[in-house]
Amino acid sequence: MATATGSGGMHVGRLLVQVGSILACIAFWQVASTLRLNLGIVTFRNVPPPTEVLQSLIVLLQSPKLLAHLGSSLGRVFAGYGVAALLGILLGFAIGRSRAASDVLLPPLELLRPIPAVAWIPLSILMFPSSELSMIFITFIGALFPIVLNTIHGVANVDRRLVASARSLGGSRAAILWEIVLPGAAPSIVTGLAIGMGTSWFCLVTAEMISGQFGIGYYTWESYTLQNYADIIVGMLVIGLFGMGSSWLLTTLGHVLMPWRSPMVAR
Repeated sequence: MATATGSGGMHVGRLLVQVGSILACIAFWQVASTLRLNLGIVTFRNVPPPTEVLQSLIVLLQSPKLLAHLGSSLGRVFAGYGVAALLGILLGFAIGRSRAASDVLLPPLELLRPIPAVAWIPLSILMFPSSELSMIFITFIGALFPIVLNTIHGVANVDRRLVASARSLGGSRAAILWEIVLPGAAPSIVTGLAIGMGTSWFCLVTAEMISGQFGIGYYTWESYTLQNYADIIVGMLVIGLFGMGSSWLLTTLGHVLMPWRSPMVAR
């Protein structure tokens, strides 16, 4: 009982520290923007304070366009991410399990991986018949490579002794893949899925720069062109919250589906 009480107190203490750090950042932001602080390299002269951003957020929450913006962005992100997750896991397993597949598939993937999402915009416009598909493709590109690389890492680092033991006991290739390789690689796959989700949201603004009339990324970019600076930060925060929330859901789901893996405790 004492241990449980102590553990609960530690969790509350950590939560207070985390909330306090966020509040301290907001307080600094408010003071720096109000005083138009100029640090030489960084200036807050044109940065709206949190109070102004909050007012813009309230206006957005009351706007009938909010659901259209959210619906468009969620549809694009999850469509691109869903395809990237399926293809990325399949490619990762193939490359991680087969030297021939690695020789054929990994070089072009490594060549394409460093190309930023914004550089794909002209080609995506040429490749796809609609701007909507072009935007989905950009979110797909953002999510694909983290998923592929983490899946490769997870598959390649499965303990070979377990695989050899299963083979010696007469395990089929399908059984070994399903009962040993997949559980062993699952933590890395979940990490890749979480990173890919965050990257997909990161690429959303780039994707919605192509075209469109709705979307949080489009709303953020339009606010910049109209010089509505508080709305820019609102759009950034909404994207950040949705990206963080979706990544957290994936990580939590991974812990639920992997009861054999104890969550890492930060010290």
